Amino acid sequence: MSKNKVIAENKLPGRTWFNICLFGLVGQIAWNLENMYYNTFMYNTVYEGGTVTGTLSSMTAIRLMVALSAVTAVVTTFIMGNLSDKMNKRKVFISVGYLIWGVITASFGFLTKENIGGLLGLSDTAQIVTATAISIIAMDCIMTFVGSTSNDSAFNAWITDVTTTKNRATAESVLSILPIVATVVVVVLGGMIESLGGYSNFFFILGGFVIFCGIIGLFTLKDSRNGERNPNANYWKDLVYGFRPSVIKENSKLYISLLAVGVYSIAVQIFFPYLLIYLGKLGLKVEDLGQYLTTPVLIAAPFVLIGAGALIVGAGKLIDKIGKKNFVIVASVLFIIGLIMAGFADTLGAFGIAAIPLLTGYALLGIMLNSTVRDYTPEDKVGLFQGIRMIFFVLIPMVVGPAIGDAVCKAAASGVYFENGMEKYEPCAEMFLAAGVVAVLMLIPLVILRKKGIDKKED
Repeated sequence: MSKNKVIAENKLPGRTWFNICLFGLVGQIAWNLENMYYNTFMYNTVYEGGTVTGTLSSMTAIRLMVALSAVTAVVTTFIMGNLSDKMNKRKVFISVGYLIWGVITASFGFLTKENIGGLLGLSDTAQIVTATAISIIAMDCIMTFVGSTSNDSAFNAWITDVTTTKNRATAESVLSILPIVATVVVVVLGGMIESLGGYSNFFFILGGFVIFCGIIGLFTLKDSRNGERNPNANYWKDLVYGFRPSVIKENSKLYISLLAVGVYSIAVQIFFPYLLIYLGKLGLKVEDLGQYLTTPVLIAAPFVLIGAGALIVGAGKLIDKIGKKNFVIVASVLFIIGLIMAGFADTLGAFGIAAIPLLTGYALLGIMLNSTVRDYTPEDKVGLFQGIRMIFFVLIPMVVGPAIGDAVCKAAASGVYFENGMEKYEPCAEMFLAAGVVAVLMLIPLVILRKKGIDKKED
């Protein structure tokens, strides 16, 4: 086989790249909106930054929302990922799913205390706050069901279908850039919340992005499966397939990889749900970011993003070329150092410096861990294993991580005081140190995986 032919076979078609970028970016916009702004939406508009007597604390409500959303995501991915395998198709789950996802995302614009109180005929402040918080949590679970069906189940399985071990880290490097771009989009729009007319219009606009993506996908997305049902698939037995001891033993590298992902994701979730609120304490109010969007900033931003993107994609290509074994421990150490630095950063400037190693390690680990999990996922059961994947990517981290962050901040003496007779506490720097301690544990499965051979070669 000629060198040029090998290179051609390792490249993904332009249409595939378009859909990877489109659905990857818009999906990350939707998830970023949930992970970053549903929390601030709850904190700022429902609780108005304080504690209402007779209700859950704002941080506890956020923790419950994150945990219940995680449970919903995992259950959904088991059910719908397995179903997409049995039906042997991905496109309908992705495109139609994104359409519905956008509609539900936009519907958060109607979840205000005034609307909920009027709908339920409530006049007591505590009852209105409780009912609104519960409504937001419930709607978040509904949105997560649809988002997990289209993105976590179908789109992630489609990515694994269309990539190989020769181009997977490159694809993951592009996918790892998209959350950064999505975060910029969401944060920039979030910084204009007041000028947009409030959270309602903010949700309407971003929900519209997701709807538009689903419509485009109906015409551009090529299914990675032939659509013929698998007659040998037993839907109910397959739901528990990944829990069988024989399957775990047979796919030991996959489960070690998932264990590493789980610990890594717990560390991230200790601080991430509370990050914007914490940055607000340091003086960075996300709702007021619009005032910083000066002409020089807007001109420089695309060049910074392009430069960062080029570095990340370059890292992905290098990982594909020389292997993950040479990078994974270095990336882990950078991530841990960044977390420790963030734990001692008491100003925005110091936090910005800490963010350099933190985000670098975070991005590199994301590329390597995601591509490793895809490498060792059995090709004939890609959709089925998305449920197992979500246990380690979402369920355990999003239940355990925020609970640790909540407990650490509650225990921090400087973060606890009383208001209206109720205890109130806010995100604190110690949550980054707790995340660093957890991240150290990630080195155990990573060292084992390096010894077993983290880099899978094409058969």
